[in-house]
Amino acid sequence: MKILIAYDGSECADSALEELKIAGLPKTAEATVMSLADVFLPPSTNEAADDTFPVYVSAGVELALKRAERELKRADLMAQGASKQIKKSFPDWQVRYEALADSPAWGLIKKSDEWAADLIVIGARGHSVLGGRLVLGSVSQRVLYEARCSVRIARGGGRDSGTPLRIVIAVDNSTYSNAAVDTVRLRDWPTGTEVRLLTVVDTVMPVAPDPSSPLSMKWIEVEDDDNWDQVRQIFEPSVEKLRSAGLNASLMIRRGNPKDEIIEEAEGWGADCIFLGAKGTRGVERLLLGSVSSAVSARARCSVEVVRKAE
Repeated sequence: MKILIAYDGSECADSALEELKIAGLPKTAEATVMSLADVFLPPSTNEAADDTFPVYVSAGVELALKRAERELKRADLMAQGASKQIKKSFPDWQVRYEALADSPAWGLIKKSDEWAADLIVIGARGHSVLGGRLVLGSVSQRVLYEARCSVRIARGGGRDSGTPLRIVIAVDNSTYSNAAVDTVRLRDWPTGTEVRLLTVVDTVMPVAPDPSSPLSMKWIEVEDDDNWDQVRQIFEPSVEKLRSAGLNASLMIRRGNPKDEIIEEAEGWGADCIFLGAKGTRGVERLLLGSVSSAVSARARCSVEVVRKAE
């Protein structure tokens, strides 16, 4: 597994490093810690020097160059320090670090594509409080929307170490939500970890014998209580998969708006993380992120991992 970890020295970034310990990540993995200096680093003036045609560099440009070099050196030291911390927590990981002068969001996205990362871990940095809820910072939001791999928005909290880990998986019978179930199933969780599959239905719900074939999909009326057993039957196989992996799994069905119900369930239950697919059954393929995934990632108080299918 290749894990790309963004680090900028902020409190949120430090929380993200600490939160890695409860993310169920494998004992062996490759990790790259990236710190990005949001500066433009022009070519060195020494390389362009020529006695015949000397290059004139204004005092302002020289000052900007020195500032950019300082910021890049600071980023390098931050990445190095974070990599050492991760190595202490995961001694069997191969941990590298890298510092670049680039736009933070696009630098991370480019690196994840070049390196073929499986997961990007980033803190909800730069967040502000709006109506009592945490709102994602612009960098985290851009990475979440544009990355081609899974993204974990880490929100560290003062959880009680004596309580079992609690994970909510939002499911809707789409290939993306099934990938989220498989992601949790294949992780390395401590004994006693509790997983709650949550499906939220409004007026109708898709039923597909083969989720990869949307043309075979039909819709059932969930307002009719007689159909609730059919809804439960759709997701019981996923519950059994998780139980066979040693997880304490259960299924919860709620009626309402998925964007609200997922967050309400996670908060009421005290979940440590929400897993959900990047798009649902009503997602548009040209969009990189569905509206439910976007809203939950932005508004949840706990960590959120948005799962994208491996291409």
